[in-house]
Amino acid sequence: MITSPAEYSQLVRDVRALVAAGDADGLVPLLLAHAEMVGNHWGSQHRKVIDAVRDADGPFQQRLVHALAARFHELEPGTPARRSVVALLGSLQLPEPHSDDQPLDTRAVLIRLAGEQDVHYSVGELIRLAELELADGHELPGEFVAVVRRTHLALWNGKAQLGPLVARLSRPVVNPGEAWADRALADAADLAPSWEQLLAHAATANSARPSTKWEQTAMALIEELGAEAVRERVTAWLRLVGRPRTRPLLDRGWGADPNATLDAYNADALRGLTWLLSFLPGRPDSDRVLGALVETALRKVQGIGPMNPKVANASVNALARIDGETSLAELARLATRVTYKGTLKVLNTALDARASALGLSREEIEELAVPAYGLTEVGRAEIALGEATAVLEVHGTRAQLSWRTAAGRTVKSVPAAVKRDHADELKELKACVKDIDKMLSAQSERLDRQFLARRTWPYAAWRERYLDHPLVGTLSRRLLWTVDGRTVGYADGELRTLTDDAVTDGTEVGLWHPVGHDPAETVAWRDWLERHRVTQPFKQAHREVYLLTDAERATGTYSNRFAAHVLRQHQFNSLAAIRGWRNRLRLMVDDEAPPATRELPQWGLRAEYWIEGEGESYGNDTTESGSYLRLRTDQVRFYPIDAPENSAHCCGGEYRMWLRDGADPVDPLPLTEIPPLVLSEVLRDVDLFVGVASVGNDPTWQDGGPGGRFQEYWTSYGFGDLNATAETRRALLNRLIPRLAIADRCTIEGRFLHVKGERHTYKIHLGSGNILMTPNDQYLCIVPKSNPTAPQAGYLPYEGDRMLGVILSKAIMLADDTRITDPTILSQL
Repeated sequence: MITSPAEYSQLVRDVRALVAAGDADGLVPLLLAHAEMVGNHWGSQHRKVIDAVRDADGPFQQRLVHALAARFHELEPGTPARRSVVALLGSLQLPEPHSDDQPLDTRAVLIRLAGEQDVHYSVGELIRLAELELADGHELPGEFVAVVRRTHLALWNGKAQLGPLVARLSRPVVNPGEAWADRALADAADLAPSWEQLLAHAATANSARPSTKWEQTAMALIEELGAEAVRERVTAWLRLVGRPRTRPLLDRGWGADPNATLDAYNADALRGLTWLLSFLPGRPDSDRVLGALVETALRKVQGIGPMNPKVANASVNALARIDGETSLAELARLATRVTYKGTLKVLNTALDARASALGLSREEIEELAVPAYGLTEVGRAEIALGEATAVLEVHGTRAQLSWRTAAGRTVKSVPAAVKRDHADELKELKACVKDIDKMLSAQSERLDRQFLARRTWPYAAWRERYLDHPLVGTLSRRLLWTVDGRTVGYADGELRTLTDDAVTDGTEVGLWHPVGHDPAETVAWRDWLERHRVTQPFKQAHREVYLLTDAERATGTYSNRFAAHVLRQHQFNSLAAIRGWRNRLRLMVDDEAPPATRELPQWGLRAEYWIEGEGESYGNDTTESGSYLRLRTDQVRFYPIDAPENSAHCCGGEYRMWLRDGADPVDPLPLTEIPPLVLSEVLRDVDLFVGVASVGNDPTWQDGGPGGRFQEYWTSYGFGDLNATAETRRALLNRLIPRLAIADRCTIEGRFLHVKGERHTYKIHLGSGNILMTPNDQYLCIVPKSNPTAPQAGYLPYEGDRMLGVILSKAIMLADDTRITDPTILSQL
């Protein structure tokens, strides 16, 4: 490490000596070592090193270019030294190979080096390398063509300069390096020339929707190749989208990792391939692939957001164009899962158009869009495959396959005869299981959002679409409903009242909510669910109810119940989108943003949760792109849905209403005027945001996070008073603990579950899951592993409370603390 001017002067003398000696190979390790020390930032202080190299004569510079490029290929992919080589070549700006005496192998290593970059920032070098190769009659490598195309798209100065070169580079028709593109190029090379023409035509899909001329050309190619052959090939290619790159690109260490994104040039080809599928009759396999492509293209990438919304939107439009049950089902499923605003708007437009064409409401189209997936009764189907029978059953929110042999014996593994003689049917059956899992999750979320929809159903239609629907019935039969004002649940094959009287008919049905019902009745229904061993798909009977407090009556128009919390911004943003809230990420810029809002058109209301960015240091308190890592929370307010929007500076400050065209300001509504159901559900959402996204939930933040400045908040949240969700958890644990094998070691006292181990007694906070242990309330850090498929600790009356599972798993482990083997935990005991 160079620490003094004298040492730096010696470095410059060493560089000049190597230059004078013509020792390019010896200079490379010296330059790379210094590049690592300065973090590849060759600022003014380090320019003397760069100038010493640039003062060398042309032949030495050319040898150094060759040595650096060759060293790049000797290094392991992903090593920091590779980034240093590229940074050095960019800073040195040594002459590119263009003279007759330039060795061809130097050009070759530079072309290979360029081909491993996402974007090459020396447009002139790309052009010269390409022109020299083409003039010599050489075909440019596919990876080099790919970087030329990506640079042409990415750099403002690349479009004009690289345009003529890109126009000459017609092959490969798509950029290699992605799993789907490599498969497509290989198939096109092995098959008839028309396949390459089809792929090349797909790559010209550079508009939002296909033109008439584009469609005519595509249909002619499809007719020549055969519709089923095209469907089979295209779906096989699209299934590979999102797989790891087959040829990783250089991660420069700043910005988004190019290996986590889709190739920008190939995105047009992917859009074209979705169009091709939309020209064909609907089929479950192709519809399924298009739906999966939407989710893949919207996968979040650090530094840029969704991977490629353009591809996602194209897939949605393709599904919208396909007429069929499964395409509609995919659109309806995606509408409950997608949170990216642009694509969600396309989805909503497609579903509204389909509903209008059928003369139905949007809600009805979403209900009718749910397929049965081959289930012949609620949650069950038997499919004969030869002499064996596949038994498909839904348990909770997952589908499971088992097998029955000809002799009637039940086995878990697939019989060999089925694998041999029914491979296609088996493949479709396994795909169906995955589809059911996805749809169950989507339908559970849709039902959970119905409480504020003010929906009621005619009894017969409700039974058909919900209670007796082969798929939705697996969720509906675990919920409580009101039939003509009577609360009912499903047990022993019938709808039943609290006293287990059967209800076989009715007129109007609604989804039950505890608001408006006597607390004793709610508790009785909880007992009923436990007695019948019903696990609800989400909290309903155990749902938290948020009633107006005296403090909120005093403030009048706003609630401070969830103010002064510190939340992880990106987690909050995702949760808000899932729950139907509209929000903008706060950036550390001079700009304003509205609060997080949820519009409730059925009630004519808009709920607002006021938030602001937290922190002052760009880079430490923000991502590389400038979005805050954390937020601070403030008030919850309600306005008429058409009231002008409030906004505040992203970095904090007072919210104020933007008034246009002489409009008058609109006051927030008194909380006493908000319907109790609306108030409860909105505050429950906000409680969820805090309960999940608060930094107080992070067990590794015991030191208070960056600079320790959140120490007081972390302690107060992580061990403080319980919120409504934690109180519900506490009440449930009081009922569950006596049934566990560790019951004699557990007691609940106040905010904590006390667990008596052999080494210590442990106090697990019922809100955060944080742990204190005797004798001095020493903090014990245990980071839970995320495993959604892990078995639950016995019967639970509802799904979805991850913290409940964390607390139970910690209690079970700590009750037998002498058997703990994890060294990180043992070092704290």
